[in-house]
Amino acid sequence: MGIDAPETSADVREQLLAVLDRVWGYREFRPLQERAMAAVLSRRDSLVILPTGGGKSICFQAPALLREGVALVVSPLISLMRDQVAQLRQNGIEAGSLHSGQPQEERAEVARSLRAGRLRLLYVSPERLALEDIESLLLGAPLSFIAIDEAHCISMWGHDFRPEYRQLARLRELHPGTDLHAYTATATPRVADDIVQQLSLRAPELLRGSFDRPNLYYSAKPRKDGYDRLLEVVRRHTRESGIVYCIGRKEVEKIADRLRADGYSAAPYHAGLDAETRRRNQDDFIADRVSIIVGTTAFGMGINKPDVRFVVHLSMPKSLENYQQEAGRAGRDGLPAECLMLYSFGDVFTWERMSAEAPRELQRAARAQLDLIHDWCGITSCRRTALLRHFSERYPLANCGACDNCTGGNPALPDSVEIAQMVLSCMVRLKQHATAATVVDVLAGSKSPAITEAGHDQLSTFGLLKKRPRTAVADWLAQLLDKGLAAAGEDGVLAPTEAGWEVLRKRAPVMLIDRLGASTVAPKVAASDELSPGEQAVFEALRALRSSIAKEKRVAPFMVFGDVTLRELARQRPGSPAEFRACKGVGDKKAAELAQPFLAAIRASRARADAESGAPPPPPPSAPAPKKPGGEVAALRRRAFDCLAKGWGVEEIAADMERAPSTIAGYLVEHFEEEGLTDATPYVPAELAARIEAAAIGSEDGRLAPIHEALGGAASYLQIRLVLGCARRRSGG
Repeated sequence: MGIDAPETSADVREQLLAVLDRVWGYREFRPLQERAMAAVLSRRDSLVILPTGGGKSICFQAPALLREGVALVVSPLISLMRDQVAQLRQNGIEAGSLHSGQPQEERAEVARSLRAGRLRLLYVSPERLALEDIESLLLGAPLSFIAIDEAHCISMWGHDFRPEYRQLARLRELHPGTDLHAYTATATPRVADDIVQQLSLRAPELLRGSFDRPNLYYSAKPRKDGYDRLLEVVRRHTRESGIVYCIGRKEVEKIADRLRADGYSAAPYHAGLDAETRRRNQDDFIADRVSIIVGTTAFGMGINKPDVRFVVHLSMPKSLENYQQEAGRAGRDGLPAECLMLYSFGDVFTWERMSAEAPRELQRAARAQLDLIHDWCGITSCRRTALLRHFSERYPLANCGACDNCTGGNPALPDSVEIAQMVLSCMVRLKQHATAATVVDVLAGSKSPAITEAGHDQLSTFGLLKKRPRTAVADWLAQLLDKGLAAAGEDGVLAPTEAGWEVLRKRAPVMLIDRLGASTVAPKVAASDELSPGEQAVFEALRALRSSIAKEKRVAPFMVFGDVTLRELARQRPGSPAEFRACKGVGDKKAAELAQPFLAAIRASRARADAESGAPPPPPPSAPAPKKPGGEVAALRRRAFDCLAKGWGVEEIAADMERAPSTIAGYLVEHFEEEGLTDATPYVPAELAARIEAAAIGSEDGRLAPIHEALGGAASYLQIRLVLGCARRRSGG
């Protein structure tokens, strides 16, 4: 019995999985990717909100390969366009970009490729899109669909509003029959509604993914000894990439200079640098020539670098939306990374000064956002829970195990009750003057004119905590607010709540934490993520090879292979091209180009390990029998094939083996390859196999989609792959 032809929905899924496997070496979808891709294939407008690292780009890149014409991608950053185009080309996909930073000849070549129908994706900046020559060029091109990346930039309520994005509303007028798809990493409900309205999306598919990033470790500390705390993080990540954020340009330069003086590879990035310096510093960071970028918020949007292992904020961002996106630039590959924020109440005033010229309504909204993130800094409960709650998402666990508050990273303050009583008592004595800043000033013994002229220096609570760091006093105040022991009225005046009065009357206990007394905590890495010493040695060898190949190709190292793929290669240590191709992140083109050098590096690392351990050398190459995959994967492939031979369908095998159908399909193709099978007719009806081979003759580029369409969906993508693989082996190809 053969493999049943799938239903339409299953067929679309298999079609997409075939593209993911062939091009990117992925054999399953990330959350919501399948639905996002299906919306593009069904030509329905969509708004997709996935967190940084959630795989947004592939949501439009994969379906672009399955639709006729060229996909137009609007992207705000030249660097992002360059990286994505380069990465697509590394995977064998024809893509190009048009932006102001290109030489005329390069733009002309892209235009020629577009007119010739060679491009599958065309990236254009919003500024370039407004020019008449681009409009006329696009009107003459067969657009498949339009994708708007970083779509939150179109909303004035978003955290990174860009006026030039407003002109994108004309895309609907210029291309009324073309579907539009918007993508962003963060958007409040208000921003999401604005995106839909501004782009005139028609009954769009609205997809909002989880904002939880389980591989990120969150911590926040008052900014005291900030540089020393930064060094604690940097030392934990020797030779790894990281981003350090500062509010001002002067601080950026100062921190970058100090890091370099201490022997670390660091470069600055801010709007005060000339464009060439910014470009060079960013390119050096992307290419691993520089380990650390120290930047303002001008750095980072659209940074296509998956292996950032830490993000440190040396000052508080202006909103939780900004923090979620900036911190989210760590660990985009899913591997563990840490995010440390060092904050001060003074950051609130700094941001307020910087927005003083904005309309009053925006100033009020900005202050509300600052209050929210300042409150988040001071909480003593789970940071992940609070962050997700801000995005209207519920975290199901009481302890996330990956933030400073949940892992015991902050010791208890021994004199918590006395400290709490001093702070609450100060509020009572200040009465209507008890703002947060004034409470801290009085307790710290400030002699500022505002304090002395108001007579606050005569209060009994004046200077009670002058021997304690001011940042600590401000943090304890924030903790009391977080615990509901104090609250602010509409005028911002603080006062003890009923629960706070119970503490003042010594009837209720309270426990504060000493964030200043704790070092930054190293994130806990799950045992399954750790490499053994032998695996780590292989990983380092492969990392060196990756750098060499990237330098030769003049691309960023992660465009050769990401760390996730290198770690899997280090664990699996494939011994054949087929085993190499089966590893995550290895698509057809990279398997063909890179199998030989990477397999050689793995063999060499094995030989070194054996020599160091005194193990006998392996037998000469002529001695062993032909290699076949060993271990658990080989057993799973054999089991899947045995079920197929019994007449089971892919869905049945998947259910029995508790694997995704796409995984089963991969096992079967790999088993056929390893066994060198040349006849698929025991598993695919002979008549259908003949039709598949005939349709393949008329396919110009060997892609599966045209063959599938030519057969009217009569054959599944797995059937096509099995038949063509057998035919290729019969012909010796």
